[in-house]
Amino acid sequence: MVTVYCKNTDTSKQFQEGVTLLDVLAEFDFEKPYPIISAKVNNVSQGLKYRVFNNRDVEFLDYRTYAGRRVYSSSLCFLLSKAAHDVLPGASISLMRPISKGYFADVKKPDGSVVSEQEAEAIRERMRQIVEADVPFRRYEARSEDAIALFKRLGCNDKVRLLETSGEVYVNYYTLDGFADYYYNALVPSSSYLKVWGVELYRNGLILRLPDRHAPEKLAPFIEQSKTFEVFAESNRWNKIMRLGNVGDVNHAVIDGKASELIQVSEALQEKKLVQIAEEIERRYNDPEHPVRIVLITGPSSSGKSTVCKKLSVQLMACGLRPLFFSTDDYFVNRVDTPKLPDGSYDFDGFDTVDHAKLQQDVLRMLAGETVEVPEYNFVTGMREYNGKRIHLDKGSVLLIEGIHALNPGLTDMIPDDQKFRIFINTITSIALDNHNCIPTSDNRLLRRIVRDFNLGAFTARQTSSQWPNVRRSEVKWIYPYQETADVLFNSAYLIEFAVLRNHAEQILATVPRNVPEYSEAHRLLKFIHYFTPVSDKEIPPTSLLREFVGGSSFTY
Repeated sequence: MVTVYCKNTDTSKQFQEGVTLLDVLAEFDFEKPYPIISAKVNNVSQGLKYRVFNNRDVEFLDYRTYAGRRVYSSSLCFLLSKAAHDVLPGASISLMRPISKGYFADVKKPDGSVVSEQEAEAIRERMRQIVEADVPFRRYEARSEDAIALFKRLGCNDKVRLLETSGEVYVNYYTLDGFADYYYNALVPSSSYLKVWGVELYRNGLILRLPDRHAPEKLAPFIEQSKTFEVFAESNRWNKIMRLGNVGDVNHAVIDGKASELIQVSEALQEKKLVQIAEEIERRYNDPEHPVRIVLITGPSSSGKSTVCKKLSVQLMACGLRPLFFSTDDYFVNRVDTPKLPDGSYDFDGFDTVDHAKLQQDVLRMLAGETVEVPEYNFVTGMREYNGKRIHLDKGSVLLIEGIHALNPGLTDMIPDDQKFRIFINTITSIALDNHNCIPTSDNRLLRRIVRDFNLGAFTARQTSSQWPNVRRSEVKWIYPYQETADVLFNSAYLIEFAVLRNHAEQILATVPRNVPEYSEAHRLLKFIHYFTPVSDKEIPPTSLLREFVGGSSFTY
């Protein structure tokens, strides 16, 4: 017999060895407003078909949890891939990136034509049939060589190249009605769990729509992100030029000794984009009718805002302009006046954390030709201080304002729009593990933040992971709504970044104890970064954006 402690009920029960989580779930009675789709076993995410052979702690999850959404989303990607395989023989489908509250799917048909509405409806109908038939997702554990041979026979070169570089002796793969696929997340037990989804034509492909994270019984609202899509498409075009379709391709390039070349190309692409942005700012600065005087720069946590500001300042000086800079963080209200979250902790990400009235008043005075002393926030004392930093916008000067609320209209609503140039920085990861396993952009930024926080001695990996859900909620509320209002989007994702971060993150993530809730995320990230062949950071230049996170930057922060 084994004892299972259920965190949902705070009770324990005994079961026969080998019992599945599905059977365990049936024996615990607790409120289930939405279907249970996965679980955490000893703080590690597992599917409901997981068998218990020893005493375990179990927490059952629905779609409202991050882990639950990953399981549901991966299962839904499998469902779409299976349906497209049945409806469009010979076609390939690549679920390329999360966008517009869903996943963009690139469909390549043998004749080169784009998918039609009639074909999209046929795919939807096939998905509905599979859901109604309650087809099981079956998991198989196989030697890596055997799994590679299987996917070679199926013509899945993306999975072959990934598994060839995984370094694993055994790997898991799944089947759905005889259709084999590979996923690094667990899946739901069967297709009938996938009741809420949408498939629509989008940009010569399809968009797979997901349930709303707060109300899983309905679809998340579609949000058009045309600028974001174009940035992704641009990155994808460069990947094709470099012949890098997925992580397996990158790993093989590293093994073949091309890491230095990939680093140099990544740096060149980012620098090229910054030159283009600086030249556009210069052009608009010299516009006789609507001259730009303020550059507003924002982006989510760990997107590289500080380094982009510094590198952009260099390019603006090369254009003959004199950039002056301050951060919205310097206008934080004093700690005692900081708004609080429902749990009583400080809300450091909310809009009212910034004294936006004072900030805008100071900017208006600068635009009127006054010399203004701007504050500097002391994060140790939690006080706004005036230490003699003065800004005067004379001829040739342009003001750079950086911060998570920089694009919020309420921050500069009294300043004419034609005097402002807006930049949104994001990590739009253009590479995927394989054709059916996207990499969430938030993973990029979370790993950056964990490494930076740990190296600076600011927070442990556990503390950073614990804070991350609140950070993400604040980003969704305060930052991302203004992404598409930007004049330009800058992609700070680095083609070979995960391979470099692996060397730094492995030991840091290993410090998270197994008996804390944050271990779930640490375990997942460790598993994830092991897909990447490690690359030393010794050839990363000191001016690289990546240096902001791994250390060794020539910029001061």
